[in-house]
Amino acid sequence: MADAPRSRPEYVRERIDERDFGVVEQPLTVLERLYNIGWLRKALILAILAAIWQAYAMVLHNDLLLPTFGATVKAFVTRTLSGELPAKAWVSIKVLLQGYGIGLALAMVLTVVAMASRLGNDLLETLTAMFNPLPAIALLPLALIWFGLGNASIVFVLVHAVLWPVALNTHSGFMGVSNTLRMVGRNYGLRGPAYVAKILVPAALASILTGLKIGWAFAWRTLIAAELVFGTTSGSGGLGWFIYENKNMLDIPVVFAGLFAVIVIGLVVEGLVFRTLESRTVRRWGMQT
Repeated sequence: MADAPRSRPEYVRERIDERDFGVVEQPLTVLERLYNIGWLRKALILAILAAIWQAYAMVLHNDLLLPTFGATVKAFVTRTLSGELPAKAWVSIKVLLQGYGIGLALAMVLTVVAMASRLGNDLLETLTAMFNPLPAIALLPLALIWFGLGNASIVFVLVHAVLWPVALNTHSGFMGVSNTLRMVGRNYGLRGPAYVAKILVPAALASILTGLKIGWAFAWRTLIAAELVFGTTSGSGGLGWFIYENKNMLDIPVVFAGLFAVIVIGLVVEGLVFRTLESRTVRRWGMQT
């Protein structure tokens, strides 16, 4: 006769409070907390680059080739306090904003036309393939003939520098919008500009912002290059002309101070304008990490 199955013993487990558990999260050290701060990491990189610059310039010991970082900062502070460098920077920024604004408006018009019909799409793709590889500064001689010496010539080449990268990235972003979102817009009866503004633009905003940053970078360097060529109007030019004038006078620390101003403005625009715009839109919406 088979043995009867044994009854399983009963176990009574006492409830343990979560405070009685061991350490489940180890606190970060001071160095780890500092390393997690983005702007501090970038500041450290800049400090290392400045130290390398200073050391190499001291070894080279030739201010005509490469002034020290300290001499460049001194010239930058001196010309800034005198008001000369901010005035030159403001002249450049005003011209840049004109060309940048016109380029953005034209890019949006072309992109909307491209999304409205196949003919418009073919037009944008053809124009982008033709003119996007063409350096904007290469059009400067023609701009001088067409518009003469003045801001109009610089604005023309700036529009060329901004228009095509912004239009290309915006169009690529629009084409990447999912069919689900497109059908939602059509079901709500959205057509034309309303469809673009309420469906396509929010969905493709990450690509649009990338185009805006690329267009800004292209326009900024095109402006400085154009001002280095002729950039003076009525006796006052921008940062490019400031660099060119001081190069002729062999005041190399001031030349580097002008280049330093170009870099600082680029960092400010990237860190404050575009970074803030991204954090309040695509990153908050989970479209970027």
